[in-house]
Amino acid sequence: MSSLYAIKLDTMKPPADTLDMASALKSAQPKGIAASVRRRIERGGEQLWRLEDFRDLPFDAVAQSLSRLTREGLIERLSKGVYFRHRETAFGKSRPNPAVIQRLAKKTRSVFPAGTAAANLLGFSTQSARRGEVSTSGLSLPRKLVGPDTVIHTRRPEAWAKLSDQDAALLDFLRQGGKLSELSPGQTVQRVITLISEEGRFERLVGVAATEPPRVRAMLGAIGTHLGKKAAALKRLRASLNPFSKFDFGMLAGLPHAKEWQAKEQRFNEAL
Repeated sequence: MSSLYAIKLDTMKPPADTLDMASALKSAQPKGIAASVRRRIERGGEQLWRLEDFRDLPFDAVAQSLSRLTREGLIERLSKGVYFRHRETAFGKSRPNPAVIQRLAKKTRSVFPAGTAAANLLGFSTQSARRGEVSTSGLSLPRKLVGPDTVIHTRRPEAWAKLSDQDAALLDFLRQGGKLSELSPGQTVQRVITLISEEGRFERLVGVAATEPPRVRAMLGAIGTHLGKKAAALKRLRASLNPFSKFDFGMLAGLPHAKEWQAKEQRFNEAL
């Protein structure tokens, strides 16, 4: 019986050459993936790479390959899952295109124009800022993505994620009382009214107004009153304000109905 049992076990044991082949294939697979990743990057030249660009390959093997290529200096890690393949220039290593980088940043979190960039987008200024300026709902943005000199305004409301760049830029402009406008006070007021009168915009801004500072809600109330917006929306804005407070409308103090919406008196009150 014992000899038959031993024979049976021998017949159940996989052939040695089959085991060796499986082992060889298993060890060769990561090497093949690493070679494939390297080949793609070298052929692609100067460009950004993300983990999702290799979605046809095993995630872990790709991540290890990219880490290895970073240590070798073939690529540079900009942020989690984002890499850049540079080229050598007369001034050193090339840098990623800032516009492309910011578009990439927006794919991972909410990023909006702010300050001078917002004023430019809205047509209040033609001035080119020496440094970029953005706002985000997050606590920070990767410096390698937005640039080392970019001014970052953090902790904007999560509700902004539902807004377009122009909508968010308008809220940023109102928050600053229009101080970055190169237009006259009257022209600034007229431009704001024109922008907010575009179809659906007032309603979108009122939809996130609860997360805005009181003076922004007051400005929206003054604009909504001038545009003849629905009483229910204006009533909600009114109810959100302390009736004993006065708000600095800045360059927008000349808004029609500004005084009615608790604006402080300004030295200028240019008529439309």
